[in-house]
Amino acid sequence: MSVVLIKLGGVTVLAHDVDDRSAQDAFLADAQRYRRELLAHCYRMTGSLHDAEDLVQETYLRAWKSYAGFQGKSSVRTWLYRIATNTSLTALEGRQRRPLPTGLGAPSSDPVDDIVARDEVPWLEPLPDDSTDPSNIVGSRESVRLAFVAALQHLSPRQRAVLVLREVLQWKAAEVADAIGASTAAVNSLLQRARAQLDAIGPSEDDQLQPPESPEAQDLLTRYIAAFESYDIDKLVELFTADAVWEMPPFDGWYQGPQDIVLLSKTHCPAEGPGDMRFIQITANGQPAGALYMLNRETGVHEPFQMHVLDVGRDGIMHVVAFHMTSFEKFGMPATL
Repeated sequence: MSVVLIKLGGVTVLAHDVDDRSAQDAFLADAQRYRRELLAHCYRMTGSLHDAEDLVQETYLRAWKSYAGFQGKSSVRTWLYRIATNTSLTALEGRQRRPLPTGLGAPSSDPVDDIVARDEVPWLEPLPDDSTDPSNIVGSRESVRLAFVAALQHLSPRQRAVLVLREVLQWKAAEVADAIGASTAAVNSLLQRARAQLDAIGPSEDDQLQPPESPEAQDLLTRYIAAFESYDIDKLVELFTADAVWEMPPFDGWYQGPQDIVLLSKTHCPAEGPGDMRFIQITANGQPAGALYMLNRETGVHEPFQMHVLDVGRDGIMHVVAFHMTSFEKFGMPATL
């Protein structure tokens, strides 16, 4: 038996009961390359980047501890997904779902009313894109879109697991049944109910969102950022579609229509003039996004304030989720500007 220090998911841990160092090395080399897609998987399950990171770490630890019993009946990747799925299901027991304000069931808000932060709500969080290799996120961009992940939160954890494994990862029903300890009939039933719920609440297939690298999305994002940075908020009216939606967790209100969105910004935005807001263009959840830094008048520096994630359609900006954030570290952004 050997006792070694290993690095799993970016964290160094002490590992015991390792009898075959060559097998250990082979496992680490093979397993680490799936970290990014496992993160996306756990994010779909939980709606939280922070929870997903913890679950991926736990997945690697569980895999390491049980590696001696891994008989190679499936690929290492499939085996890791099974562990990650069951780790997520265990973690989700008794937890609240992670909504966006639009998912709370209240009607759209008056933009001049007071805005109310509900910090006790475990809000949905944005997911950084892998800037080094976007193909590492398994499945299409739709599988990590905010609207899709928000819709998943309305499903039970087992429904989420079945739908993601079957329709995002394209597993067979029998494989899913084996992974979650259910019958094939139960898996098919869970999938049918999950599909019905998503059809009722999920994103429309007619959205035809523009990919973030498309000229249309890049142009709209550039103009959107320019309007804020120059404090020419009225210009936003021409960028939004007629039924566009704006929401900004942890505030529980949501707002519909260009006029209300502009009035909301004029009423509640802490900026006072041009230069108070600065953005860095990025992508998040496979969508165009901007990291907003707000001027701190006491220090004279721009500090992290919001992460704006946009749905850009053929006719303009359809939806913005402006997440309040005090750090963009997970997105590789600087601490201040």
